[in-house]
Formats: sequence, structure tokens, C-alpha cells
Amino acid sequence: MTAPTRRPDTLLIHADRDDAADTALAPAIHTSVTYAAGDAAEFAEMATRPRHPRFYTRYGNPTHERAARLIARLEGGEAALMTASGMGAVSAVLLGLLGAGDLAVAQTTHYMGTTRLFTELLPRFGVRVELVEQADTAALVAAIGRGARLVMVETPSNPTMTLTDLRAVAAAARAAGAISVADNTFASPLNQQPLSFGIDVVVHSATKYLGGHHDLIAGAVVAREDLLDRIWQSAIALGSTLGAFDAWLLLRGMRTLSLRVARANDNAITVARFLEGHPQVEAVHYPGLPGHPQHALARAQMRGFGGVLSVRLRGGYDRTQRFVSKLRLFTQAVSLGGVESLVVHAAAMVRGTLDDEQMQAAGIAPNLVRLACGIEAADDLLADLAQALERS
Repeated sequence: MTAPTRRPDTLLIHADRDDAADTALAPAIHTSVTYAAGDAAEFAEMATRPRHPRFYTRYGNPTHERAARLIARLEGGEAALMTASGMGAVSAVLLGLLGAGDLAVAQTTHYMGTTRLFTELLPRFGVRVELVEQADTAALVAAIGRGARLVMVETPSNPTMTLTDLRAVAAAARAAGAISVADNTFASPLNQQPLSFGIDVVVHSATKYLGGHHDLIAGAVVAREDLLDRIWQSAIALGSTLGAFDAWLLLRGMRTLSLRVARANDNAITVARFLEGHPQVEAVHYPGLPGHPQHALARAQMRGFGGVLSVRLRGGYDRTQRFVSKLRLFTQAVSLGGVESLVVHAAAMVRGTLDDEQMQAAGIAPNLVRLACGIEAADDLLADLAQALERS
């Protein structure tokens, strides 16, 4: 009998269950590093099967397996594997699928850790890298067609909320025989499913929306079984192993993902509309606004527009610093996707990591502020922004 189709809200509560004999409503935390085999034949099977959940925890773990099963179902993928961080997931994918002489195509704007992998680490191992502006779909397609082995996109991107056309990139990758990878952290599986547009591999910093409470660090990779086995080989070699307790916290956090994402989406569009009409705001970057240059693309590939937006204030770097310091509910802290609303002055955050030329290429202006909306009451967030704008 075909399993019934479940909505994401229901999957989040039930999709990780696989053992009818396990009657505990809360998942167990499997802290054991190693597992006993019944005989030599079973040991040999355990040692050679990729992603075995009961051999050695670097290979897999029953708590990891439950989190991976749930994330795979949310993304509409065959399988998933867990890593100790989002960068652990990205590193396992890139080092698992690329080799010396390969051409990798990426965006000019990625999470800065990913950018450093493409610009500093991969070239040391002989990988050729071409960076392309993500909003220029024709340029991306052309670069992929020049013999790319892999293309990686991030949409929406950090911190300018620029989108990449997932369907076009996936089609170009298939035509070129390349593997397509999408970082879906900012959208979450509830707002966007890159695999449904033909993307081969999805990565997440599960630290963000999936965990949702700023109390764990984790990463995830979702792909076909054959691709995931190759990526897993790199993951165990790199040693990016998720702790059992963090995997359990992640499962617990994901139970409320649909509620949290819906509230963050609502808060972000409310904040974006308020700031768009404020005389002290120069520009608002949020794909949910009809005035966003890629709003039509957002509507075509996203179910919701996310909880993150960025704004450029009038008055330059110093005024922007004063504005951020006057906020009370928006806490100055990195990360996003948690229950609390956070704010970062983007230029101040990346100083010392990116030079002026790299900041300009990434669209990080001196007056750019990133707001990550949490689940507080929208009216209170608007009041906080209003008083900070007035007092700065």
C-alpha cells in the first residue's frame, strides 16, 4: 500500500518514527560511540555498509538517523546525513564531489565560510573556481556550460537576500553533466524545496531554522542515495561528527518548525513594509515585497519569503552603528532562525574577513543592516525599530 502524503506540519511530528516496537513518544539519546555485533558476519556487514546507524558513531548513530530521516522527508529527498555544523555539510559535499582539475561554479555572494572554501581552500587542491553574480542567470548558465563539474548556489543569499533561479541552474547542470548543490538554510524546507526544481544536493546549517533555539550547532545534507554515499565518505574522513545530544535537541526543535517559520515569515513581511515606507530608510531587501526586483522569481519558487531581510539606512556607517546600538528587542548577535530577533551591522561583522573589494562584490554597503525576525509580537518589533530610528 502506498504511504499517504502528509503535510509538513504532520511530518514534523511523525516522519522520523521507524520502529513500531518503540512506544516512547520522545526519541532516545543514543550516546554510545560503538555498538556490538552478534557475530563475525554481522560485524563485516556493519563495517562495510555506508551510514550504518549501529557500528561507530562517526559512521552514523540512531539519533542522527532519526533527524536525517525527518529532514529528508521535509526536503522531499531520498536520504540525508548529519554533520557537526553547516560548514561541515558544505565541506563534505565539496570535498566529496570535486577533485583536482575540476571546474566548480559558485556565486559571488555566499555565506562567508563557503566563499572561503571556494576562494582559498579548493584552489589549493587544484580545483578551478569561477564565481558568478547569482542574479545573472544567463552568466550562471554559461559558466556551467564551460565544463563545470559542480555548481553551488545559495538562495536567498546572505545578507542581500538576492535570489538564484533554481530551475534554470538545475537544467543547465543536467545538460552539462554537473552536480547542482543548493544551500537552503535561509529559506528552510518549509519555504522552499530545491530538489523539486531539479537540484541534486541540498545543504543546511541546521543550527538556524531547523534547530530554532540558538542552542545547538548542526549541519545536514540531503541527496540521492548514490550521491550521499560518496559525500558520506568525505564526512567520516573529515570527522565532522554531530553529537548525540545535539541531534536530539535538533529533533526537539524541529517539532515546532512550521509554527516558528510561519511567525517569522509574517514578522519579516510586516517589518519590511514598515521600513519600506520610513523616510530614514534608503532601501529594503526582502523578496516578499512587490518592489523587490526578483519578486516574481520568489513567488515562483518559494512558498514563504523567510524571516530575514536587510535594509540600508540613510546616514552612512556611523549612523548605522548608532541605530543598531539603540535597538532593544533585536539583539546584536550573529546567526538567524531562532525564536529571538537578531540584528547585525553587516559591514562591521565582516570587517577583517573581507576586504573593501570583496565587500563591494558581495553587495555589503557600509549602511547595510541584516534583521533576522524571531517570533515576538510584530507590534513590539515595529515599536523597537521606530524608537531606534528616532534616537539614532
